[in-house]
Amino acid sequence: MLPFERFYPFTNDFRDPYSRDRDRVIHCSSFRRLEYKTQVFINHEGDYFRTRLTHSLEVAQIARTLARELGLNEALAEVIALSHDLGHTPFGHVGGDELDRLLKKDGFKNGFEHNFQSFRVLTKLEKRYKNYDGLNLTYATLEGVLKHSAPYKEKFYPKYIKENFALDYHPSFEAIIVDHADSIAYISHDIDDGIKYNLINYDNLKEQKLIQRAVIEVEKEGIKPNEQMFRHRLVASLIRILVIDFIENSKEFIFKHKQDIPLSSKFKASQKLAIGHSKEIQKEHKELLRHLFKVLYKHQKIVTNMYAGKECVKKLYISHMEDKNLLPQIHKELLKIRPKHRVVSDYIASMTDRYALKRYKEIYGLD
Repeated sequence: MLPFERFYPFTNDFRDPYSRDRDRVIHCSSFRRLEYKTQVFINHEGDYFRTRLTHSLEVAQIARTLARELGLNEALAEVIALSHDLGHTPFGHVGGDELDRLLKKDGFKNGFEHNFQSFRVLTKLEKRYKNYDGLNLTYATLEGVLKHSAPYKEKFYPKYIKENFALDYHPSFEAIIVDHADSIAYISHDIDDGIKYNLINYDNLKEQKLIQRAVIEVEKEGIKPNEQMFRHRLVASLIRILVIDFIENSKEFIFKHKQDIPLSSKFKASQKLAIGHSKEIQKEHKELLRHLFKVLYKHQKIVTNMYAGKECVKKLYISHMEDKNLLPQIHKELLKIRPKHRVVSDYIASMTDRYALKRYKEIYGLD
């Protein structure tokens, strides 16, 4: 199947295939709900915090920059980036992990996996056309969402995925750069949010070599750590360092092997590709991430909020599995064609943080 082809007929217009995909994603309900889904910080505690929506936009911006500088398809990289988090549950990764645990505990061995859930949102859960489910996106976009993050092969993938997508091969270069753009975006904006809300400060970070590189760039601008603007310039410099290093370290391989149209890579998934950061920056990036897990992601306030979110997901799952009449009518209708556990988990995964909390309070009689 060619990368710009779709699984169902469609009416052509003035847009290129991947721009049409982007528009379909932006206008779907699942994309709008990302505005009120947690990235790391519970978003209703402060208007400044990133959400899944703002994170997706930042990933798309970085992915487009990488694609443009590396001669790849910007629109394809953008739509993969905008779509990559559509399957996330409320309350960040802990919500998805708890849903996965609960499903497996009840004997549903496939559990919950957010990458595959994003693919299901695009191909099954969104309903915009009479004769089929999903948004009818191009093959390249769907493959990029399914395979943007290794490993690509999951035992529970149904037969139609194994038949239509080359799981033994790397995806397009556009999908690969989205995975790296995701990493660049979240480590930089989590530092920004953490400092803004006094969960960490510069003293917590100044021993990190990657931060030291960014500080050198900021001080060249004549800005000192005690100035209000320092945080903004620090984050911008960190992103710039990571983006430039990625481009410089990846361009030779990509320029040598890129194709006129985006296709699944000709490289086996087991083969390591020369796409990514330099060894030095990669090491410093990993060290900074490990450090953030200790000083930021395990901060008492974040852990407390995430535990509350996890408990909310657990109680919603238990109640809806016990009584199907708690489901909206549209989901009760789906019970005729899908297993109950999957309908319930799809419903919970689609919730925003505030809607999940609202339903939890309604069901359990809390103020």
